[in-house]
Amino acid sequence: MYNFDVEKPRTVADAVQAMAREEAQLLSGGQTLIPTLKARLASPSVLVSLSGIDEMQGLSMSDDGLLCIGGGTTHATVATGAAAQYPALAHLAARIGDPAVRNRGTIGGSVANNDPSACYPAAVLGSGATIVTDKREIAADDFFLGMFETALEEGEIVTEVKFPIPSAAHYEKIIQPASRFPLVAVFVARFADGVRVAVTGASNNGVFRWKQAEEALTENFATEAVAGLQVDAAEMISDLHGSGGYRAHLVAVMTRRAVAAAG
Repeated sequence: MYNFDVEKPRTVADAVQAMAREEAQLLSGGQTLIPTLKARLASPSVLVSLSGIDEMQGLSMSDDGLLCIGGGTTHATVATGAAAQYPALAHLAARIGDPAVRNRGTIGGSVANNDPSACYPAAVLGSGATIVTDKREIAADDFFLGMFETALEEGEIVTEVKFPIPSAAHYEKIIQPASRFPLVAVFVARFADGVRVAVTGASNNGVFRWKQAEEALTENFATEAVAGLQVDAAEMISDLHGSGGYRAHLVAVMTRRAVAAAG
């Protein structure tokens, strides 16, 4: 490691002001940033910690029925706090990493980082959620732009994520034993106006919606509706954990399992 300053703002407004310092970097749960600093892959002169901002903590239901989760809320808090309102989201949060990760990592940090194998992006995209920042609101369909890429501007802070509640949903994943990241995972959510299917861990372009499966499941929310469907293997990640063809196969398998569990 190397020397750097740490700012600990108490409000979002103070955090925005702190980010005006030269080479400042936001620090949420630190589950990605701290290892990056240790490896000297980044060298900010200032870390702006978001952990002390009360307005970015906790869960609540809005008047229009949305589950609102502060960007600084840990995975462990979501796992317990969302259990009654959104069981599928709570189930997802409860299986992220290990207890140490779940008690430090935050939903805002995960969404902003947009790791291609992260769990939360699948829930956000699969739910059609809205990402709230210090500047604006961004629909999930407009937020995730590719591997580690989002619509966030430099220094923009994810302050809240707002989830509509589906009539049925489930998250199904195959876990890589070493990293605890999903090898492939699928979030399925059924709403009155249709079904959304979001896939993480599989594509070279990061999290994505499987539109073909969505159309089939909107017509018939049953496992047989997606029988025979498959994503393009050429677009899938191929590495030591599995080929693109293997991941394409798993996308279909995880989708059927998610539908069966949700239904």
